[in-house]
Amino acid sequence: MWAEKLDAVGRSFEAAWKLARVCYWLGGHVAPSDRRSQFERGIESGRAAAAMMPNRPEGHFWLAANMGALAESAGLRAGLKYRKPIKEELETVLQLNSAFMEGSADRALGRWYFKVPSLFGGSNKRAAEHLRASLRYNDQSTISHYFLAEVLLDDHRPAEARAELQKVLDAPLSADWAPEDREYKEKARQLLGTIR
Repeated sequence: MWAEKLDAVGRSFEAAWKLARVCYWLGGHVAPSDRRSQFERGIESGRAAAAMMPNRPEGHFWLAANMGALAESAGLRAGLKYRKPIKEELETVLQLNSAFMEGSADRALGRWYFKVPSLFGGSNKRAAEHLRASLRYNDQSTISHYFLAEVLLDDHRPAEARAELQKVLDAPLSADWAPEDREYKEKARQLLGTIR
């Protein structure tokens, strides 16, 4: 629907960023062979939205999200290619509206600092800071608590990680993000089972 609207109208900010959001979701839920094309389409749509309305966070955020998902799914080479632009887009979102989508830019930057090797700017300390900052906007965010648990486990702090995973399990389903919440609750159950 958003692709058709974008094709028909040509320049629709709403259609562009919403298509980028849809591509991000689809890219994470299609066969591995189809992921790259979804994320690349999301990158293109996010970039178009950011160019149309550079002072709005939607295009910047979904551009970064699609680049990040492509980087995670395609390996180190893609990760290094997108490392700098992902961070720049997320920092732009923070400058425009740090509360956008309940602190999603801080959450994504937390993921960025966790996933990027320290040689290239990654830092578990900075990751935890951004993830905790995102929780100021929604202290029941399953995704932020899950990502924070991963950082804590990597820092050899299993008791704190367990507490974060329990928060994932205890959090109510969000009206807007219930499918994601269900996925992270299942991931939390699985990860809890591995912690000794």
